[in-house]
Amino acid sequence: MEAVKVSPKYQVVIPLSIRETLGIYPGEKVRVLQYRNRIEYIPEKNIKSMRGFLKGIDTVVKRDMDRL
Repeated sequence: MEAVKVSPKYQVVIPLSIRETLGIYPGEKVRVLQYRNRIEYIPEKNIKSMRGFLKGIDTVVKRDMDRL
């Protein structure tokens, strides 16, 4: 976890390691939301760039024996 400082204009800089990991570049939009007592930033991605990002995930749902 990294710490950032809030500027007098209430701006924060996303650390380089996080920007690189999430692929965030200048000019891109992020969603900001408050969840309980924290702030979360969620990068907005173009829907076309999301194609295939779930490829290969396990879609098997383990069910209770009485639900088969």
